[in-house]
Amino acid sequence: MADDNGNVLETITPGAVRRIHLVGVAGTGMGSFAGMLKAAGYDVTGSDENVYPPMSDMLREWGIQALTPYRPENLDVAKPDLVIIGNVIRRVNPEATAVRERRIAQMSFPAALGSLFLDRAHSVVVAGTHGKTTTSSLMAHVLVEAGKDPSFLVGGVTQNYSGNYRVGKGPHFVVEGDEYDTAYWDKGSKFLHYRPKTAILTSVEFDHADIFRDLPHYESTFDKFVRLIPKDGRLVVCAAYPNAVKLAQACQGQVITYVAKEGAEADYTPRNVRFGPEGARFEVVERGTVLGTALLPLSGLHNVENTLSVIAAARGLGLSFEEITKGLATFRGVKRRQEVRAEIGGILVVDDFAHHPTAVRETIAAIRHRYPERRLWAIFEPRSNTSRRNIHQEDYAHSFTGATRASLKVPERHDKVPTGEELDVPRVTEELKSQGIAADLASDVPTLVERVARESQPGDVLLVMSNGAFGGFIDKLLVALRARLGAQ
Repeated sequence: MADDNGNVLETITPGAVRRIHLVGVAGTGMGSFAGMLKAAGYDVTGSDENVYPPMSDMLREWGIQALTPYRPENLDVAKPDLVIIGNVIRRVNPEATAVRERRIAQMSFPAALGSLFLDRAHSVVVAGTHGKTTTSSLMAHVLVEAGKDPSFLVGGVTQNYSGNYRVGKGPHFVVEGDEYDTAYWDKGSKFLHYRPKTAILTSVEFDHADIFRDLPHYESTFDKFVRLIPKDGRLVVCAAYPNAVKLAQACQGQVITYVAKEGAEADYTPRNVRFGPEGARFEVVERGTVLGTALLPLSGLHNVENTLSVIAAARGLGLSFEEITKGLATFRGVKRRQEVRAEIGGILVVDDFAHHPTAVRETIAAIRHRYPERRLWAIFEPRSNTSRRNIHQEDYAHSFTGATRASLKVPERHDKVPTGEELDVPRVTEELKSQGIAADLASDVPTLVERVARESQPGDVLLVMSNGAFGGFIDKLLVALRARLGAQ
């Protein structure tokens, strides 16, 4: 039936509604969007199955009532003009069912963001398999430091702003473009709603195996995305990914290339790259001309590459090189991206979100560059729907180069991963041993915590990588290290 999904709106005029209710408000993206709506002057409520810190505290601080659990009666309290449904909400959710039955106007989060904020802005969208959060955060910070007063919404907590959104008065809105699906009635990617005028495409490698069947299927959504860029728009694409460059050919606007390889054929390349305790310092070459030297307080060639994309996009927005480098030098990064959590008794603990094998490889290389003299122990949880599978079995076996030691968590069974398609963690560890890396595994977090806390040594860097909570691994490890070393 045509109206089976209820009163779904694809667009809405800002100011046409006053009371907005978000179903699934405790998620990072939805919660932050609720904060943006509140800051923009709407009356905002939300609901979720469970609402817990830090989002519960943030919602309370923003004056947003969060109702629990999901139930039709929440709509009687909220009395919404518009309901925004998060993409984790299934059709059978009792509150979503009531929204349909009562024919209350409803939108997906990406469609609402597109209509209420992006439609009248110069939308700067950062898309790609890797580096979206760091790159979009850096792009936003460069614009802030240049006095452009942008708005932004990114997928991580920025260290400069202690949050993941900002509502500014300037023309630019920087948004992290996620390729994941939009809502239970819309299985297209979120970024297809983001009206890109300027876009960065960092990379295209197969991911999200739970919703894309193979690489061509995955690439097809990026093909749709680049076709959204208008003729007077700009697409900045990484030349390290030939399939991304090929996809960019469908863009109507200007296409700019970049790559972190000195002397490569691209519009933007680095020269004389150096890494040290201060981060990465390099000269920026724009079509054969050296613009000057940039300093980024992060490590890794992948972050040099992310920086080049921001420089290329910012130049297209009219910023001078001096304005750009001011923002680069003061960027403090994003939580859970090479984030130093503590140093206890000379043992440094670093937290990172890496989960795809390329991200694991590049993160280990970055930490190795930053701490070349220290023993590097990589602790990895394959947690995403893709990393739990054997799709990247061979890639993981070659992603830990640079680590002295590696410990892998064996993932629990997951109903979205078919039997026989699970990542073979024992095989990965055996292949790492054959490369001279001391590798081991554990089936539970307490065992892993006890092992790492007992066997780590002063001078070690413990690099913990997971795209989830990892069973509280880091917090438990810090407690165990303090207990063992008598540190505060």
